[in-house]
Amino acid sequence: MFTKLLLIIVLSGLANSAFATLQIQHWQAPSGAQVYFVENHDLPMLDVAVDFAAGSGFDDGAKPGIAALTNGLLDSGVEGLNEDEIGRKLADIGAQKAEHVDPDRAGLSLRTLSNQTERVAALGILAQVLQHPLFPEAVLAREKTRLIAALKEAETKPESIASKAFGKAVFGTHPYGKHTEVADVEKMQRSDLESFYRSHYSAKAAVVALMGDITRAEAEAIAQQLTASLPAGGASTRVVPVTAQIQASEQRILHPATQSHILIGTPGISRNDPDYFPLYVGNYILGGGGFVSRLMNEIREKRGLAYSVYSYFMPLQQPGAFQIGLQTKKEQADEALRLTRATLREYVDKGVTEKELKAAKDNIVLGFPLRIDSNKKILDYLSMIGFYGLPLTYMDDFTAKVETVTTAQIHDAFKRRINPDAMATVVVGAPEEKPEKIKE
Repeated sequence: MFTKLLLIIVLSGLANSAFATLQIQHWQAPSGAQVYFVENHDLPMLDVAVDFAAGSGFDDGAKPGIAALTNGLLDSGVEGLNEDEIGRKLADIGAQKAEHVDPDRAGLSLRTLSNQTERVAALGILAQVLQHPLFPEAVLAREKTRLIAALKEAETKPESIASKAFGKAVFGTHPYGKHTEVADVEKMQRSDLESFYRSHYSAKAAVVALMGDITRAEAEAIAQQLTASLPAGGASTRVVPVTAQIQASEQRILHPATQSHILIGTPGISRNDPDYFPLYVGNYILGGGGFVSRLMNEIREKRGLAYSVYSYFMPLQQPGAFQIGLQTKKEQADEALRLTRATLREYVDKGVTEKELKAAKDNIVLGFPLRIDSNKKILDYLSMIGFYGLPLTYMDDFTAKVETVTTAQIHDAFKRRINPDAMATVVVGAPEEKPEKIKE
């Protein structure tokens, strides 16, 4: 009891400390970029991220994969520096650079020492990479070869096969459900990357996040330095709408794996969805809370049908997937699938108990300080807040909004948003018996 009480006190102290000092400053740079900054001098470090509406959701329908490849080759060469020299110069000053891309966003991040010499050198390289990429033909050819090899290998893996089929089943032809094929990569040209870069990597579409040991004046100068010479852009910053309701479907794909990989899902919620918190807390109880979740209790603990089973919402600019996933022995696949569907149906029909809700709230609230316990994690939140236009108080308000969720709100949100009779199901490594009939 004493240990538990001590943990609560420590975590609460961390939360209060974080919230007390986390003051987000926001402005628009002269370039047009939106800037989000937290000043913190505890460590002699600076973390920077620059994001654009340039994720895979913005791929041309005929050219899936262009967004990811463009982002991956930003640092493949600039005027006067090839990719090896860029990497070596950053390593020499102890700086770390990374690319990131998801269905909505793409960009670069940088961690560097905050003292003048290292910081100026690192930011100078980042500015060049962001604003003047060359996309060398030789590097593109090499990366296309690597990507093709990776895609061919993925075609043999049950988890990759399942993900690909699931995306198509849930999203149809929408970019959120597209997966890059070997033929797509073979057709990619340098001009495609240049065109995507010019259209999507503009200052007006940029979100600059800065966290660390600099002043507001220095942050203003850095944000302008990183975005002043970006392309004019002009492409839409909105992903095309997702069809919210789908028809029930089931796809069974034979595979020699000893385990069946099962995915069940439907379009879920957007990042700004008014049902976000009831569905977030409710999903923690359903399948997002690990060993304390309903799905884990019913499928693993009571019956031993799977080592792990989970559910989650992927909130994006448009509704991302609500997904349930598990792996089980082939001979148990039908039983596990029936039980998963039955558990979901009971959950949607009957809702959650006050005891379950209290346990979920306690776990989420006490765990939240660990989600903002580093500069990098806070930087990720700054980027998300900026990109999706969330309130500057989002992190301060998070636990309070979790605490206000009721059992009635969870029941209502799941009843309206999740229809057990309108879900896509994919089973890879399926048993050869005839699948059960989907209820129409």
